[in-house]
Amino acid sequence: MAKVRLILDTRKSAKSSNNGLYPVAIRLFHKKARIIRLPYHCPRSGWDDRFMRMKKSAYKNSHIDCDKANEKIYDQLQTAHKLITDMGGSINSIDIDTLVQYIHQAWDKKVDTKIRDDVDNGITLREWGKVIIDRKLMSNKPSTASWYEGAIRTLTKFNKGKDLRLNQITVTFLTNFQIAQEAKGNSKNGVSCYLRAIRALYNSAIREDRFYTKKNPFDHYKIPTSRRTKKKAIEKADFIKIRDVYYITGSPVWHAKNYALVMFNCRGMNFVDLVKLKTSDIHQDRIFYGRSKTGDQLSVRITEELSEILGYYTAGKAKDDYLFPANYDGSTKHYEKYKTLRRRMNGHLKTIAKDAGIEENFSTYTIRHSWATIAKYMGIPTEIISEGLGHNSLKTTQIYLRSFTNHVLDEANEMVVS
Repeated sequence: MAKVRLILDTRKSAKSSNNGLYPVAIRLFHKKARIIRLPYHCPRSGWDDRFMRMKKSAYKNSHIDCDKANEKIYDQLQTAHKLITDMGGSINSIDIDTLVQYIHQAWDKKVDTKIRDDVDNGITLREWGKVIIDRKLMSNKPSTASWYEGAIRTLTKFNKGKDLRLNQITVTFLTNFQIAQEAKGNSKNGVSCYLRAIRALYNSAIREDRFYTKKNPFDHYKIPTSRRTKKKAIEKADFIKIRDVYYITGSPVWHAKNYALVMFNCRGMNFVDLVKLKTSDIHQDRIFYGRSKTGDQLSVRITEELSEILGYYTAGKAKDDYLFPANYDGSTKHYEKYKTLRRRMNGHLKTIAKDAGIEENFSTYTIRHSWATIAKYMGIPTEIISEGLGHNSLKTTQIYLRSFTNHVLDEANEMVVS
């Protein structure tokens, strides 16, 4: 519990250079000490430390109405003490600087229910972030947990290493954070990534009644739009080149080529979902699997090419065996293993692209974007593409199709200006 006491601030730095008097002050202790000076001064001999009051008998206090002054400073002490008592255990969620601010508000008669509301509403970013991160780890979503951790770490560093309450996140704070990050040379994409994570945490606290606000800063602050990066999709003809590249059966790059074609045939399946597949996920002419990112259940009909590839991997396997040599159980415990698999896969895909004469970057991410873009070129509606990818919103699919939009606009421009 915080404590307050009236004192005479006899530190050398507090002594008045004009009359040699010292200020009467309140000493506040809440995890650490603070001195709050009051508008009264007296000499050492004019202060009664035992009864915490100015002495009427002191000669140098003769120009002061000590009764009135003592009544005033005692009232201020009692106001501060009552504020601390009323806060109860909630006071532990605020730092000493915030408590000093609340005490001044109480003295200025601005305290009604606002201070108590602020304290009760004082859940911090780290506290709530830990709740959400722990949930993600328990539900085997370490990648999302890592996303939140990085955003919280960056925002806390910007706040001079101090945790901050959710009600301290304002439009001004977010704007200053963005400016500071961009001034350091961080990309808009990076800043946007941090802020989207913070927005998700902030809004989840509101939804679960852990925090309330009259004005959501994210309704008024616009997160910077991610800059359009270079093309992430390759053309259908490039996949024909990939099919034609020969590798020794059973070699790591041979498996990587097969994985790439399986992902492409499965409507741009994510790599994390590929390595979690088991033989039991194949039923007759379809593959059934749960998308790791959303939990949605997807079903893909097995194509002729897919059937040929799967025939190699299903041979001699039991029902509960993993389908591919590269496999991952989806647990947080083995997440590092998955990251190693993904890194090796992307390394092999670079080799495949080079051998196939493909100049564009080729990664697991490219396969998904390529399936969407090729489908759009073939006239398949965006709504169908979105469902095929397992997206929960058309907006996400439209981001995938940016390169298609650019190409169409380029062709339109050529027609206009030629």
